[in-house]
Amino acid sequence: MSVLIYTENFEGKFKKATFETVSYGAEIARQLGTTAIAFSIGNVEDDVLKTLGNYGASRILRFNDSKFADLDNQAYASVIAQVVQKEGSDIVIMSNSNIAKAVAPRVAVKLSAGLVVSVSGLPKNLNPFTVPKKVFHGKAYADVVIKSPVKIISLAQNSFGVKESPNSSTIETIEANVDGAFKTKVTNVEKSTGKIILTDAEIIISGGRGMKSPENWKPIEELAEILGAATACSRPVSDEGWRPHSEHVGQTGKIVAPNLYIACGISGAIQHLAGVSSSKVIVAINTDKDAPIFSAADYGIIGDAQKVLLELNDAFRKFKAEN
Repeated sequence: MSVLIYTENFEGKFKKATFETVSYGAEIARQLGTTAIAFSIGNVEDDVLKTLGNYGASRILRFNDSKFADLDNQAYASVIAQVVQKEGSDIVIMSNSNIAKAVAPRVAVKLSAGLVVSVSGLPKNLNPFTVPKKVFHGKAYADVVIKSPVKIISLAQNSFGVKESPNSSTIETIEANVDGAFKTKVTNVEKSTGKIILTDAEIIISGGRGMKSPENWKPIEELAEILGAATACSRPVSDEGWRPHSEHVGQTGKIVAPNLYIACGISGAIQHLAGVSSSKVIVAINTDKDAPIFSAADYGIIGDAQKVLLELNDAFRKFKAEN
């Protein structure tokens, strides 16, 4: 018995979501009285791998093959499934990322395992194994029972937190059979640079049609720079071409769960709220006091978003200067 935690790396580095996943998996292993094993695919240096031990991993497994320089969902799933079988792992933990959304179902099929995605907390019961998750666009919780011998969980980002639990971990290089596993050929990869990835952001400043035009986005970008935040937008804004589609958050865009989400000039359609409902704190700025966004917000400001943002920017600059 063991808990296997798949740890995504980004060009050889780990991000907050990975450390949160290891923290979560290590706590489940503690509850079960078993071992937390972190598993990495790709070229990751030893000193970087060692950091996984700071969050509770007892063992760190590394699989590095030049063929895995680019993501191939079927190949990754094949390797992960082989490691689960070799280690005799009962529970597999992943972050609920775009990669996991593609890989986890394939692993589940290979192992005849039960799969629950976007889990929001620790198991409520170990026998039967029961985990909580948000349903109905975050308006309710469901307790899901997994009865299969092998259980696969993807953890909703920012739902558990990063918790240090230093462990004396060892790094082991493993082998796996990948012949015939590759089905997809990646011919081109476009990467954004110099920006905070939305799904990793702890603070997000988002704008809607209430900003009136793309020329009025500067205050949002300035506030994001002041707070070290990411910028986002509602679907109508991206559809109009005011902002790139990569910034679209909502049910049909990116699902986010920051500690702070500031919605500027966003009315709060149900599709948008479905994508941001897991935010720890939501602040809404809108001229319409009856806008649906206020029913979901923890704090609301009734006013012109452009004017309010200018005052917020001045206030935050002053606060940072004084502190």
